[in-house]
Amino acid sequence: MLTRRLILTGLLAGLALPALAQGKKSAGGDDMTRLPGIDGAYTAAGLNADGSKYRGQVEITQQGDAVEFTWTVGTDTFRGQGTIEARVVTVDWGAATPVIYVVMDDGELHGTWDDGAALEKLTPR
Repeated sequence: MLTRRLILTGLLAGLALPALAQGKKSAGGDDMTRLPGIDGAYTAAGLNADGSKYRGQVEITQQGDAVEFTWTVGTDTFRGQGTIEARVVTVDWGAATPVIYVVMDDGELHGTWDDGAALEKLTPR
């Protein structure tokens, strides 16, 4: 399971690096060290490990490289905190493995959770 997570993290980071190498701009610092600004409200669409789909809302607050997430899916609320490094966001939400997102050029966050067995896409509202 750890190997799967390391491979997925490497793949997600690999997706982010070409955009950084092209000098994409985001909040603070020079082109290669700027952190993306992800503060705000998002719509979540996901796929659980069992194949079932879900939808919800996510609020993200950001201060520098620190982030706090609040997911609302149906009547359930989940909270987590984490960091941004380049375009990779890692969020500890109390599970055995974190949620790992890549910030895309269009502002969406594409992520994986449940040790890579589940997927989530956050779209800015």
